Amino acid sequence: MKRTSRVTIAITTIAATVMALGGCQSAPQGGSLVSGWVAPGFEGVREEFERNFAERGESGAACAVYWKGEKVVDLWGGYRDVKAKDPWQEDTMVLVFSATKGMAAMTFAHAASRGLIDYEERVAAYWPEFAEAGKKAITVRQLLAHEAGLVLLDEALPADRVMDHEFASALLARQKPYWTPGERHGYHSSTIGLYMAELLRRVDPAGRSIGRYFAEEIAAPLGLDFYIGLPGDIPDSRIARLIMASPAGGMFNLGKLPKGMRAKMLDFNSYIMKSFGIPKGYDPTSREGWTIELAAGNGIGTARSMARAYGEFATGGKTLGIGADTIALLEAPPATPPAGSLDEVMGFDSWYSLGYMRPGPRLSFGSSPKAYGTAGAGGNFAFADPDAQLGFAYQMTKMGYYASDDPREKSLRDAVYAAIRSQGGL
Repeated sequence: MKRTSRVTIAITTIAATVMALGGCQSAPQGGSLVSGWVAPGFEGVREEFERNFAERGESGAACAVYWKGEKVVDLWGGYRDVKAKDPWQEDTMVLVFSATKGMAAMTFAHAASRGLIDYEERVAAYWPEFAEAGKKAITVRQLLAHEAGLVLLDEALPADRVMDHEFASALLARQKPYWTPGERHGYHSSTIGLYMAELLRRVDPAGRSIGRYFAEEIAAPLGLDFYIGLPGDIPDSRIARLIMASPAGGMFNLGKLPKGMRAKMLDFNSYIMKSFGIPKGYDPTSREGWTIELAAGNGIGTARSMARAYGEFATGGKTLGIGADTIALLEAPPATPPAGSLDEVMGFDSWYSLGYMRPGPRLSFGSSPKAYGTAGAGGNFAFADPDAQLGFAYQMTKMGYYASDDPREKSLRDAVYAAIRSQGGL
């Protein structure tokens, strides 16, 4: 991959944070292109959504909230394609980058509830070849907590061979960890989805891919419009066009990143910079890229669907048949590895558990430590708040430049909690 291409991808797809740098297209003014609905008491959320367009440079976006099992916010607005001035429609979907990880992790919770996988078991018990290169003792929990040290691939995995399970699984099995597994953690931004996909395929009696498992076991029962690997029968006209950032604009905004992360973004030999070339040749703006099943970052869907899914988990997972024991594991406090909470990849403190980000100083969300979710490049964010019985999702086309708490997303999240508090919900 050319150096300039790697820089562009790095700036526009920082997975793990609500970030990507730049974007300068003009946004629609005021609420003229805002549509949707809010329940009584949630009018403040719509006001902030409209303010995002009028004051915060929003171009196209959607936000949805499920509270106590009911939809209370369903908003969309701006442009699906800003250049063509095509409005964002009710059924518009968009690539959500690393926010995909949380949706993919739902498949593991489902599999655990069915007794197909045990978070405490060794990965090699399900996938014997995984034991190669010093990985024999890695547990499922350690893998999903980004503790396995499998942050990069020493051999190139072409994007067009990701779905070649025999080729991809052998390559992944040969990979050696970059640190002693379980001692520390670091965001496996591009690789964790590859390992999740192969592991799930191994434990599923039907041998389904992670995209198909998600479609049949999560999306279908909940009526979701969300895909890990976009089906061929969905027209391009439903997919929002991302406003990618320029390298120059990104470098100009590096000062807005945490110091540790800023240093890693300036080092082309850092884990995070090298990870942007995985898989080789992946293009997040192309139809070919959308159809590949990348559980780490190419999920496409509506905010409504993401909020519905997280709302299901926040209220006990009964529709999906998620067991109470599994729900309790998802809500349990994350363990800090022996080396501490410093993220070896991102350069700041972080916490992970069972495929999810957990609240911490750099990303504070939810009404209690039980909350869990994942952020995605540019500002995408979706999570479950069990204590508030809340599922929240925000997505957009214009990439933001904040490492956390993008003002567009944060304003909506704050308005949601203000509405809940006003109704005695917290």
